[in-house]
Amino acid sequence: MTALLFASYADVLHRESIEITLPSGATVRDVVEHVRAMPGGGILPPSPLVAVNQEYARADVVLTSGDEIAIIPPVAGG
Repeated sequence: MTALLFASYADVLHRESIEITLPSGATVRDVVEHVRAMPGGGILPPSPLVAVNQEYARADVVLTSGDEIAIIPPVAGG
């Protein structure tokens, strides 16, 4: 599966996407923990906003092969 990174997450991890291989039954939480374990991954907050196949997803959502996961940094504006 592919995890997409944006803005500050992409900057810190030096890439805009990560190919991840996880066992069957893996969840969004597993992807987040995988990314968090990478150098610079500590930038992720405890519960980052995540979308699976372009829909927001909770940490306990079970993933399937080919899912596209987007880890979305906080957005601030005025």
